[in-house]
Amino acid sequence: MPDNYSFKTFPPSRIATFDIFAVGLQKHHISVLLECDVSLPREKLEQLKAAGTHISFNAWLLNVIGKTIAEYQAAAAFLYSKRRLILFRDVNISVLVEKEVDGHKVPIPMVIEKTQEKSALEISGEIQRAKSSPLSTKDIVLNRKPGFFERLYYHLPGALRRAFWRWMLQRPKFAYGKMGNAVFTSIGMMGRIDGWFIQRSVHPISFGIGSIIKKPVVLEDEIAIREMLKMTILMDHDVMDGAPMARFVNKLVASIEAGEGLEL
Repeated sequence: MPDNYSFKTFPPSRIATFDIFAVGLQKHHISVLLECDVSLPREKLEQLKAAGTHISFNAWLLNVIGKTIAEYQAAAAFLYSKRRLILFRDVNISVLVEKEVDGHKVPIPMVIEKTQEKSALEISGEIQRAKSSPLSTKDIVLNRKPGFFERLYYHLPGALRRAFWRWMLQRPKFAYGKMGNAVFTSIGMMGRIDGWFIQRSVHPISFGIGSIIKKPVVLEDEIAIREMLKMTILMDHDVMDGAPMARFVNKLVASIEAGEGLEL
């Protein structure tokens, strides 16, 4: 009688995902679940596309996020000691790009540096180049040649790998150089899901982008059908208190809903 089960080998690059989740559980993140009205920016993106300028929705979101974090630097700060934070001037965002490795699609990070200085069009091009670039099973971060210790990483026992992550997070300058100070992952774009994903992260701030759902909302005392984006933000309570968090979120949502940076 044949076995009623089978085995499936996952790519080594997925090991880092396991470790990030395990270490991320120890972070003091606050989960912010949002709905943003993206009807206006989506309309502007379509107008730009018709005029010959194609900008992806995620690239534009990264543009807005980068500029907002640059205004509220503490949102992406690292805890440097018990009494001090370290705030980085540049906003370097780790973006998860789905790539095919050994016949399996897996998320591989790339770091978009100085996001606050780049246009949405520049970010869109950078992501498209990363998606089309060749990938090795040894790659941990796209567009960066792995060093000896990064190649060794996959062969270490789980306890040592997670100890490495904890060691790195205690050295913010090193961590920032390797993974940036924010992370962005778009999960809901893979299908229509009327709900939120709550991700895990080792970054000070993490953005989980869900689906865009058409739904009735009250707009100027009238009911209208609008396109609403589901978004989850994880914010480190060790580096930012509730009131500054609220101001940051309010500014970000206002910038998103106004379609900032998409003027023709």
